[in-house]
Amino acid sequence: MLIDELKKYEVPEFFINYNKKKGIIKLNPGQEKAINAGLFSNRNLLVCTPTGSGKTLIATLAILNALKEKNAKVVYTVPLKALAYEKYKEYSELFNGTEYKVIYSTGDQDNKDLSQYDLLILTVEKLDSLLRSRLSWLKEIKLLIVDEIHLLNDPSRGPTVEVVITLLKHLLPNLHIISLSATIGNPEELAEWLDAELVVDDWRPVKLEKGVMCNHTVEFIE
Repeated sequence: MLIDELKKYEVPEFFINYNKKKGIIKLNPGQEKAINAGLFSNRNLLVCTPTGSGKTLIATLAILNALKEKNAKVVYTVPLKALAYEKYKEYSELFNGTEYKVIYSTGDQDNKDLSQYDLLILTVEKLDSLLRSRLSWLKEIKLLIVDEIHLLNDPSRGPTVEVVITLLKHLLPNLHIISLSATIGNPEELAEWLDAELVVDDWRPVKLEKGVMCNHTVEFIE
């Protein structure tokens, strides 16, 4: 699918032009699969594709679709503070000159007023803290992006991820959830728990090869 074909889904022109400037004129297989699985119909998706295969673009299409609704908010959760800032810079560039406002927040001591923003990029721990504060604007969240969803299996951080998703599903019955990961051991089971369509693809921009190095010579395995 050519990126220009996204116009039929009412994807804003600024997004299409932004990607064209980066040389992106065609969607990757995983991105097409996500659209066919109901991305623009607000279906929950669990996207399992390799690193660098374009999962962020899938999330961005879902974000743009959600923000078409008046007063809608989107929360994008990430596991690391550095990644939150990286995503903030990326989306600030994309939304520059538009009506959409982006912010990131990562710690309990971060007292930014988040209520006036459309896209909130948060660590999972920060979102957990906000939920416990019972802020009134939380009911405006229409879409939750969970990056690195495989952290559910992490002994130290997994419970927080699970609690946050469970709470939001309970508080917001119509919440749309997009979960992203390159490595999940039990995708079918996780998709069932999330009530999500499973999107799996093995396309990657750079071919992955295995080999053995001995005496400064690499012999690749066919």
